[in-house]
Amino acid sequence: MTNSIQGNSTRTPEKQTKVVTITLNPALDLTGSLNTFNLGSVSLVNQSSLHAAGKGVNVAKVLSELGAQVTVTGFLGRDNEELFCQLFNDIGAKDQFIRVNGATRINVKLVEQSGGVSDINFPGVTVTPNDIKQFEQTLFGLADDHEYFVLAGSLPNGISPELCASWIKQLHQMGKKVLLDSSRDALAAGLNAQPWLIKPNDEELSQFIGRDLKTPLQCQQAASELAQKGIDNIVVSMGAEGVMWLNQGEWLRSYPPKMKVVSTVGAGDTLVAGLCWGHMQAMNKDELLIFSTALSALAVSQVGVGIKSQQELDNTQKQIKLESLSLAASQ
Repeated sequence: MTNSIQGNSTRTPEKQTKVVTITLNPALDLTGSLNTFNLGSVSLVNQSSLHAAGKGVNVAKVLSELGAQVTVTGFLGRDNEELFCQLFNDIGAKDQFIRVNGATRINVKLVEQSGGVSDINFPGVTVTPNDIKQFEQTLFGLADDHEYFVLAGSLPNGISPELCASWIKQLHQMGKKVLLDSSRDALAAGLNAQPWLIKPNDEELSQFIGRDLKTPLQCQQAASELAQKGIDNIVVSMGAEGVMWLNQGEWLRSYPPKMKVVSTVGAGDTLVAGLCWGHMQAMNKDELLIFSTALSALAVSQVGVGIKSQQELDNTQKQIKLESLSLAASQ
């Protein structure tokens, strides 16, 4: 296995700490823990919490805990920004969000004792052309002194997949490393803009490819098709089945230990944060995938994102198994 990560540049990678996370459609997550969700009937919630979230916001929280200097941007509704402001202050993130009229959406997540999660996602704010102009000025201003950009989550009203893809393309042309974690139309458009890394899960990959992917081999074959688009890193997350990563024609797969699943909410965001930090710290391939997989595995054993215990993280890393995959299956 090679020990360096190849990207847009051939220079020796240097450790970095500065990163921008982009959350175009953040949300306040109202999470309820309950024994069983009774569809069409009354369900009693045992515990609940309301906290600032959205995929990019979750990534920012984990990156900050890992030691990154995080700048957060995107669109926030003016009417209910308090919990976001509090979070950004708590994690030491630089707040470069564009404030827009209205209230940021509230998403409901019902976490059952079995580990099952039911998501009820509401539409976000409506973004105006003036809001977009302010965001573009902010985003490309940040490109002056940042190399890593994580764009994660869905799109609000007023932002088309094509517009979002144009931002990715422009950052790519500026030599920036864009990590894209989205789905549906936003993912489909973004893939053609040459993001530096994508992290679809098996379900998102199935939706994009247009066929049901039931096995890791099928996921590998589908991801290999995407490599033709010039994407340097394709990471496929498969839950308990582990993570597969294609970089420079080489496949590497990680196998996490069996975890007691409390909630899968934020596990994918945590994986993205681990992948980003691992690259920023110039980890070798094996170390990077083990580290990222361990972070994500621990995330399912808790409610909410964040690193609860460094010792637990160290112990989990020791239990991760790695395997080099043959390219024959995808050729």
